[in-house]
Amino acid sequence: MPDPLSPAEQARRALSDAMGDVRARVESDLTDPAIPVAATVVLLRDGADGLEVLMIERPDRGSFAGAWVFPGGKLEPADRGPIGDATAPEEADARRAAARETWEETGLEVAASDLVTLSCWDPPPGLALRIRTWFFLVAAPAAELRLEPGEAVAAEWLRPADALQRQARGELTLYPPTWVTLHGLSAAHDAAAALAAARLGEIRTFETQVRRGPAGPVFYWREDAEYHGDLPAPASGPRHRLEVGLTPWVYTVRDG
Repeated sequence: MPDPLSPAEQARRALSDAMGDVRARVESDLTDPAIPVAATVVLLRDGADGLEVLMIERPDRGSFAGAWVFPGGKLEPADRGPIGDATAPEEADARRAAARETWEETGLEVAASDLVTLSCWDPPPGLALRIRTWFFLVAAPAAELRLEPGEAVAAEWLRPADALQRQARGELTLYPPTWVTLHGLSAAHDAAAALAAARLGEIRTFETQVRRGPAGPVFYWREDAEYHGDLPAPASGPRHRLEVGLTPWVYTVRDG
């Protein structure tokens, strides 16, 4: 019997297998009303060694089977707000879904109005499972976790850098949006600093392209000089990409 694959290898193979149906992006992809919308919440607290985030492990079935993620899920009809909402309609709906999903999955109650919008992730077009997802930050309430067994089989408060190290050692499964979010939070000293940076910064939109590299899938975002796959590829220029073919993953961000 072959050795079981590590969580990191399972994720890499899933990402590689999904590439068969990927197509080039068009401008309408980001706002395509046919694409389901979801929301996820990064709950923050200050631990003994600095900032910690709550991560939950999905069951070994369904979407993101066995992956470690932040609480969240798809929008439901009840999350739809009234016409004329002061914020962007989709973001406002996602905010309500984020608060609801956090309560349902963890038993932690957060107010939708307290959520700080961090980013919006639009996956590569053509994937069989394509969901546009809004990411929010919030300070965690001082309450006991109550996991919903059908949604989470385990939970841990982790320092972002520790979660990345565990993924690099093959101990847990992460997917690119979670990995990049953890990478960005690893520079924050505490919850207050992470929230302040998100409030002052722009909401990041990740319009993802993915292509095969020498070692496996490479995820590109608009800031990257090779985002559109122009040939010949520029030898220099800005970079914003995540290479997931080998472990540890390689994240490259530079201006030029």
